[in-house]
Amino acid sequence: MYAVIKTGGKQYKVAEGDVLKVEKLNAEVETTVELTEVLLVANGGDVKVGTPVVEGAKVVAEVLAQGRGKKVVNFKYKPKTGYHRKKGHRQSFTEIKITSINA
Repeated sequence: MYAVIKTGGKQYKVAEGDVLKVEKLNAEVETTVELTEVLLVANGGDVKVGTPVVEGAKVVAEVLAQGRGKKVVNFKYKPKTGYHRKKGHRQSFTEIKITSINA
């Protein structure tokens, strides 16, 4: 059984037991989170596609960690003018483990 969920503006294909990093969620570590934006649920040959979400479906996940990703450096440079700008960015994430898929 698997599902396609939407969180943080991105879509993920998940199954029970999967561990993934998603955009930061406001939840404490070792708590459960219900993801209700389920776009598709498939159980063998039985596939339910939502318009846009599947009614009554939810994915329950456990929050494993909160963290920040690797630094991404943005550097702009124009030759012969002395122009350069350097910026850094670290994206926050939440690491979750899918515990159950309820259709």
